[in-house]
Amino acid sequence: MDMIKFKINGLHFSVGCEVSSDVTLLDYLRNYLQLRGTKYMCREGGCGACIVSVHQPAGTSYAVNSCLMLVTSCHGLEITTIEGLGNRLLQKTLADENGTQCGYCTPAWVMSMYSLLQGNPNISMLNVEKSLSSNICRCTGYRPILQAFKKFASDAPRQITLPDIENLKLCNKTEETCDKSNCEDSEWCFVDLPADK
Repeated sequence: MDMIKFKINGLHFSVGCEVSSDVTLLDYLRNYLQLRGTKYMCREGGCGACIVSVHQPAGTSYAVNSCLMLVTSCHGLEITTIEGLGNRLLQKTLADENGTQCGYCTPAWVMSMYSLLQGNPNISMLNVEKSLSSNICRCTGYRPILQAFKKFASDAPRQITLPDIENLKLCNKTEETCDKSNCEDSEWCFVDLPADK
């Protein structure tokens, strides 16, 4: 194969011997295409700042850490970055819920949620919470981000108010500290304790 062919934001691209085989998708996006909305921080797949959405020809969509994916492994893929995201509803909802502060991690949060919805539009609030655990935010905190994105869940109530982090979370079944494992989608273990406990 002489050329690796793929799409980014609906446009056709191909790379060959002019691009080194160790160039990551992140570096290709930022340095070759000047798409700087995809950020970098750790370059080890630990922070989630570089997440983009990938769609395979078979119909599967998922989020990937573009710092871990070589551009030469993108053959046949359709890649969407924050610049190519036509759906502004995710960004507006996140901003309306005060889910951004410095904004550095915001594109990746949006792309993670977009990928999640592309893969399964009927997600539950528990799915949202579990699926976004790979993203790190160092200044806003997770409550407003989760509050914003849980609005897109199929089981979301009209108004979502998450409890304060200071409140102890107990499992409704066991009355012990909730670790959110072995939960059904309909089970929420947030319980506010009386002040005397």
